[in-house]
Amino acid sequence: MKIRIGFDLIYDCPQPTPMILTLTVHASRVADLITPDLLVTEPAVPVTAYRDTFGNWCSRLLAPKGTLRLTTDALIHDSGLPDVVVPNARQTPVTELPDETLLFLLGSRYCETDRLTDVAWKLFGHTPPGWARVQAVCDHVHSHIAFGYEHARHTKTAWDVFHERVGVCRDYAHLAITFCRCLNIPARYCTGYLGDMGMPPPYGPMDFAGWFEVWLDGHWYTFDARNNTPRIGRVLIARGRDAADVAISNTFGPNALKRFIVRTDEVPESVPPWPAV
Repeated sequence: MKIRIGFDLIYDCPQPTPMILTLTVHASRVADLITPDLLVTEPAVPVTAYRDTFGNWCSRLLAPKGTLRLTTDALIHDSGLPDVVVPNARQTPVTELPDETLLFLLGSRYCETDRLTDVAWKLFGHTPPGWARVQAVCDHVHSHIAFGYEHARHTKTAWDVFHERVGVCRDYAHLAITFCRCLNIPARYCTGYLGDMGMPPPYGPMDFAGWFEVWLDGHWYTFDARNNTPRIGRVLIARGRDAADVAISNTFGPNALKRFIVRTDEVPESVPPWPAV
């Protein structure tokens, strides 16, 4: 299947403002791009790129005083298959974990393992280790939190959402990640595009999505506590310890986000790319 992905963002800056953007399709999906996901700026400004510590593709620019529009319009091929489910995947003992996974056992900005370890073992210590334990975490988080964009707050942590019981997709992911780490299962945060392909209406407003991956039996597997069902059409942008590592923009000065549009749609074979706006 083909998926059209893109965004249209407008920032208003009262002064020239340095920005770091994490908006480019992850290297693991670049080979699937049919048309490149080029970052277009209006007005045109110099953009340089680099890979961060986690292998994500980031862009640097200096936003001019006034408005800056950022757009991308790309077409990507997807298998159309749902997230992989491996119910017999085993949990790896900490002593046998690869070195590169150990970082994802530790607490981080939004995932306070020290505050939730006792809770995690009380809730999930009786469940079979491995896939079943991670699924039990997802089941609990999915039912524990009520979704609503009005509950979004950039300072909200796993501890906060555990007690407040309301949030958005990143909050579901943060709480599930924290529980998994408390249970000695490496877990990392993911952000990207996730449309409504294969889901019944009604459809909500489109946004960048947050989910997570866990290390089981020698592989990273996708889990999604918000939707709590295998989905099709995920397009990864970035991975990190939590949302702080994969923010779509880090701005170093005052600014206001004036427009935020995200597009993720399945495209019939005969439909041409979006016309330029």
